[in-house]
Amino acid sequence: MTKIRHFWKSFHQYPQALKLFSLVWLLFLSWLAFLWHLGNTGLVDETEPLFAEAARQMTETGDWITPYFNGETRFDKPPLVYWLMAIGYKLIGVNEWAVRLPSALAAIALMFLAFYTLRRFGFPIFAPQTQTTAQNQRQLWLAAWLGAAFIALNPQTIVWARTGVSDMLLNGCMSMALFCFFLGYATQESLAADVSISRKLPSFWYLAFYVLIALAVLTKGPVGLVLPGLIILSFLVYLGKFREVLAELKLFWGIPLFLLITVPWYVLVILRNGQDYINSFFGYHNFERFTGVVNGHDAPWYFYFLVVLIGFIPWSIYLPLAIASSRFWRRSIWQRQPRSHHLGLFAFFWFTAIFVFFTIAVTKLPSYVIPLLPAAAILIALLWSDYLTEKQAFVKEKTAGKIKKNRGLLISGIVNIAILLILAAVFVYSPNFIGYDPAAKNLPELYAESGLPIKAAIIWTVVAIAGLILLIDKQNWRWLWSVNLIGFILFFTFVLTPVSFLVDRARQLPLREISAAIAEIKQPESELLMIGFKKPSVVFYSQQPVTFLSKTERAREYLTETNSDRSPDENLLILTQIGDIEVTNLQPNQYQILATKGSYQLIRMTRETFLEIEN
Repeated sequence: MTKIRHFWKSFHQYPQALKLFSLVWLLFLSWLAFLWHLGNTGLVDETEPLFAEAARQMTETGDWITPYFNGETRFDKPPLVYWLMAIGYKLIGVNEWAVRLPSALAAIALMFLAFYTLRRFGFPIFAPQTQTTAQNQRQLWLAAWLGAAFIALNPQTIVWARTGVSDMLLNGCMSMALFCFFLGYATQESLAADVSISRKLPSFWYLAFYVLIALAVLTKGPVGLVLPGLIILSFLVYLGKFREVLAELKLFWGIPLFLLITVPWYVLVILRNGQDYINSFFGYHNFERFTGVVNGHDAPWYFYFLVVLIGFIPWSIYLPLAIASSRFWRRSIWQRQPRSHHLGLFAFFWFTAIFVFFTIAVTKLPSYVIPLLPAAAILIALLWSDYLTEKQAFVKEKTAGKIKKNRGLLISGIVNIAILLILAAVFVYSPNFIGYDPAAKNLPELYAESGLPIKAAIIWTVVAIAGLILLIDKQNWRWLWSVNLIGFILFFTFVLTPVSFLVDRARQLPLREISAAIAEIKQPESELLMIGFKKPSVVFYSQQPVTFLSKTERAREYLTETNSDRSPDENLLILTQIGDIEVTNLQPNQYQILATKGSYQLIRMTRETFLEIEN
């Protein structure tokens, strides 16, 4: 025990071993959270195939300016995510790995940069004068290790880093831009003291900030500039450093660099598509999403409290304590702190600005607040690294601050255990919570029979018991985070990953199989109709255009409208769910069932025959 305590107090004295351990730790997190089985499940309807197919059509048509899906323009997002997917197709083929790699690599790059930032500037908030250099070094290493784990190992980050859409790429570009800004801000004091360094250009980190902001705008539009701007502006105004830092940023270099990266594509796409692009992208997908409800995505004002609580679990339990520990209201003390100690305050403004911005916005989606998760991870990493290195953090003292701090940790620990037990109970009954899905009608039964709900309940119950054991002895409170970490790794490995395979087999595999049949059967002159539902993955996997029609009556209207251009003897391929189209009034020789997979059926008949089907 004495040797362990000695090593704990002196591990910072082995820099080469620490660097090796850090590399192994980061590679392990990257593999487990972001790369393990990344492309081993199919694309998930409805959104993921839209991105994947738009990128595929870029490679097929050679048009890298205007995104298309199923023969129609897709102005939802700027092109960066499509370009990266298309490059992936060129390198490793048209597959799920290429679709999801941009998201996964963005998450990995973000985690590495967060580690680097915390390793350099993850100092204790309001570091006491008695804090030794050794304690500071221990805290920096611990903050970096914990921060990387908290960023990687939470449900929302894992889900979006494994999904081929633009949200994680935006998070990566925007969050790395904010880290680069802070690195430039924190190192500026040392640069100012070194007269040998040219001050004509912004520092390297500020230049990287401009580049990454530009890439964020090419990923999702103006929000990539607006949100970082709000965060940085509020942070600098609070500290009274706005003019000082504005001069350091050297906007007369940064703005042209930003415009050089962003403007060319926007100019080209507007020249090619005119007002249609302006109205669709800037009007509908940006302005209207903030001021009104788009696609029915409304929610109550407290929506993002629940999203952060569930999406960042189990670390979100300690977020209120971490925010309170930052003492953001102590402005005069923060102003006296050196810039290198401002990371905790910067993370607070980062978290708050994004949370408030999207709470005010009328359209609400869980993915909107992904960019605040790195800030939450920083706050919690600073909290726990402070507890782990504080010399007498858990002995009884008479200072009111220490008593309040211990009381806050005790309350958070009790809530932690309670939530873990609630999670265990929820998973026991979780098969009953799965709603009816016509695409996977037997999913609740398959899930219940898999034993995964019980396995999840056992994991969280054991973690809760371990947490309770630690909570009994005040000296062990500082290790409460460790049971959450181990529990989440076990849950992700033995429950969440198998669940993803189970859902894929039940919901998406039949569509991939029937898409393969379409690719083999379909003739160039035949039209493919999808009636009664819309599954964009069929377009991607069959690499055939699809006409989506909401119901049989609408299909009949469509065929009547287009009859003058087509022969009545033309063969149609019709993809529908079993039972949605009644063909009982037709003779067996008038139609042919080509494939039946899961809930889906592929039928061939002529246009004239389809119009004879009774209502």
